[in-house]
Amino acid sequence: MKILVVGSGGREHAIVRSIAKSPRAEKIYCAPGNAGIAQLAECVPIGVMEFEKIAAFAKEQAVDLVIVGPDDPLVGGLVDVLEAAGLRTFGPRKNAAILEGSKAFSKDLMKKYGIPTATYETFEDADAALAYLRTKAEYPIVLKADGLALGKGVLICNTREEAEEGVRTIMTDRKFGDAGNRMVIEEFMTGREVSVLSFVDGKTIRIMASAQDHKRAKDGDQGLNTGGMGNFCPSPFYTEEVDAFCREHIYQATVDAMAAEGRPFKGVIFFGLMLTPKGPRVLEFNARFGDPEAQVVLPRMENDLLDVMDACIDGTLEDVELHFSKDAAVCVILASDGYPVSYEKGFPITGLEAFDGKEDYICYHAGTKFDEQGRIVTNGGRVLGITALGPDLKTAREKAYEATTWVSFENKYMRTDIAKSVCDGQ
Repeated sequence: MKILVVGSGGREHAIVRSIAKSPRAEKIYCAPGNAGIAQLAECVPIGVMEFEKIAAFAKEQAVDLVIVGPDDPLVGGLVDVLEAAGLRTFGPRKNAAILEGSKAFSKDLMKKYGIPTATYETFEDADAALAYLRTKAEYPIVLKADGLALGKGVLICNTREEAEEGVRTIMTDRKFGDAGNRMVIEEFMTGREVSVLSFVDGKTIRIMASAQDHKRAKDGDQGLNTGGMGNFCPSPFYTEEVDAFCREHIYQATVDAMAAEGRPFKGVIFFGLMLTPKGPRVLEFNARFGDPEAQVVLPRMENDLLDVMDACIDGTLEDVELHFSKDAAVCVILASDGYPVSYEKGFPITGLEAFDGKEDYICYHAGTKFDEQGRIVTNGGRVLGITALGPDLKTAREKAYEATTWVSFENKYMRTDIAKSVCDGQ
């Protein structure tokens, strides 16, 4: 098979690395890719939102399968464009990717079909939102920009003053652009957060391993929200009891609800869950592999990823049983100091060769590129994802942090507490 992966981050590196193991993968392209992906695939300089160029390239190269990684092209309808061009594609169509593309849509869907989530109200007018905050809201409270905001459009507000400022940030100052045309205000839930990825073929769902993200920029969950500073898999809080509840009330119910709405979902649904005292609740949906969740879940998956993706496209997922290794995985993000606000790029990265030949240590590239001298340099806020596998989370964590010392670049920054609380038994 010839395969084209669309995207340029750590998630796409994880996808490329997994499909490169398949005996069916003859040639892999990635648009636009990065310096790490370039070791496994031919990178082509086409942006993820250049739909017609992607379709033309895939047809020209007689690509057998296109895999769309990021949220923006999925929500924008890239899958529809590719399918219309006769290209076999993995990922949800535009009318299904709205599950991630509009928080108001997903909240309304959950309310309509009885899928457990936080109570909420939706607003299209800043004054109406402010009036609600002054008269009916209980604090703390959560404000969410309706559209895509790179994982950063969620504000937790402890006071009315903070919430009013949040409304101005999202709807008046439009810090998140068009994502703030509408806003969801919802109750603040307490509990452990867990991420669960799943494969879906429109009617059948298969659950991958659980994981847990660390969103805040600084240790102790301080600082600004980011796209994710690290991850571990599996989550010890995702028990058999939690799994049984979610399978009955959340997972299949979501797939069935989308089908009933005439929006059959094929691809990956990411369930962001809050394990509240009243039981699991849905925090959010994503319409693709999480990043960095993919970097801890895919290394543990024993199935041929291409086989599973084929089953999702063909509607034969009920014939597939997913298998994951008993290993645990921990990923620590090496970022550019100053992320997610402002940071410098273009610094050479050294020590990458230390990962060569080590199956239980993986260096995923997120924001890297080649400079004019052919050196690998930093090219983003999140630069590398250092993942290690071990027989338990404690060992995997120790190995991941050991491996973070192997690579160097100017302004290298990381959190030092990824998976620490679970390893300390807290």
